[in-house]
Amino acid sequence: MTTPRDTPTSRRSRANGDGTVYERKDRRWEAAGYVLAPGNTRKRVRVYGTTRKEALAKLTEKIAASNRGLPVPSAQGSLAAYLTYWLENVAVHQLRENTQTRYTAVARLYLIPGLGRKKLTKLTAKDVRTWLNQLRTTCQCCARGIDARHDQPRCCAAGQCCRKLLSPLTLTYIHSVLKSALEHAVREEEIPRNVARNVRTGTPRPRRFEPLTADEARRLLTTANEHRLHALFELALHTGLRKGELLGLCWEDLDLGAGTAAIRRTLQRTSAGGLTTLPTKTRASERRIALPARCIQSLRRHHEQQQREREAAGTTWQHNGHVFTTTQGGSIDPANLTRAFTTLLRKAGLRRIRFHDLRHSTATLLLEQGVELIVIKELLGHAHIGVTATVYAHVRLRLQRDAIDTLSKALGSPETTETANGGGDEPPPCAALVR
Repeated sequence: MTTPRDTPTSRRSRANGDGTVYERKDRRWEAAGYVLAPGNTRKRVRVYGTTRKEALAKLTEKIAASNRGLPVPSAQGSLAAYLTYWLENVAVHQLRENTQTRYTAVARLYLIPGLGRKKLTKLTAKDVRTWLNQLRTTCQCCARGIDARHDQPRCCAAGQCCRKLLSPLTLTYIHSVLKSALEHAVREEEIPRNVARNVRTGTPRPRRFEPLTADEARRLLTTANEHRLHALFELALHTGLRKGELLGLCWEDLDLGAGTAAIRRTLQRTSAGGLTTLPTKTRASERRIALPARCIQSLRRHHEQQQREREAAGTTWQHNGHVFTTTQGGSIDPANLTRAFTTLLRKAGLRRIRFHDLRHSTATLLLEQGVELIVIKELLGHAHIGVTATVYAHVRLRLQRDAIDTLSKALGSPETTETANGGGDEPPPCAALVR
């Protein structure tokens, strides 16, 4: 296929395949030609311009893209229509229910109100960037009418904007949902490229967390000794398992003789199925971990306790094979575990943290003990070691500082070294390994 040639205005002088250019009755110029369409077919397209040169340039661009193998977009509807199609026919089959629910909420609250009227084929990177910048500076109480629904308005409805803005993490998540939808539109050859990928939102700062110190962890375990879920809290602090992984653990997953546990499933509450046991989210999350001796003993005692509860419940016992259950054998709701954990913290006199911070505490304490980063990555079930390194960068920085201080003492003058060693009777400290 050749490129149109801007030769004489006469339609007959144009070569076959160059397309047609002519002036309409309304004084506009129209250019038409055949280009590549989805399904390896050809389609006649028409473009318009105020001058012959403008219309010809538009047709030239489309035919050049066709020669590069890019089919002409077939979608004619709005972005809102495509998002609805994508959520109801694609995402629902490819995503977990909770993830699909969050994607639907993002589309309903942000994407459709902000960009929904745009034609899918006309959406540009500039549109996405302008919308994100506007979203970044818009008070959500005003935009969504949240304050107007309060009994006593204290923001926009009262004339005093509270400037409740979206966090950088939320903006990044909204942007990622749009990228996922447009990426599927590219795969279905509805649009030639994903314009959202050309927009950079910046890397949000990681969420701060305050893991337990070794003394605080010991105090928590001491307080939990009399709790019926003592084995769960001990397992969480020693292995860094996620809340859903702990509640989804089954007895068949444990080999107490060999001291191992297979992490294969997670327990989640979904809007449709209630408490549901699902496979782990990623392949890296499915793993086998070693159990410390203390956890093995706690699990043996917990198994005996569960047998007593089963005998006491009799026919009302709900057998599901889970390691950690209610007194009637049912699955433990993650929200109930959070409440029990908060009560335990208050009883131990500790500051309030999230249950997930027990996982961070495990990794932090292991790093401070000099455990290799790759070992911690395998234990936590991270997909890439870069995730582990990024999340716990502050711990590694502290360890590096300690190592450098130790090296500084070792490389100091003999007088300084002897003073630091108490007169030279003790050998110099060994330099810590910088990881």
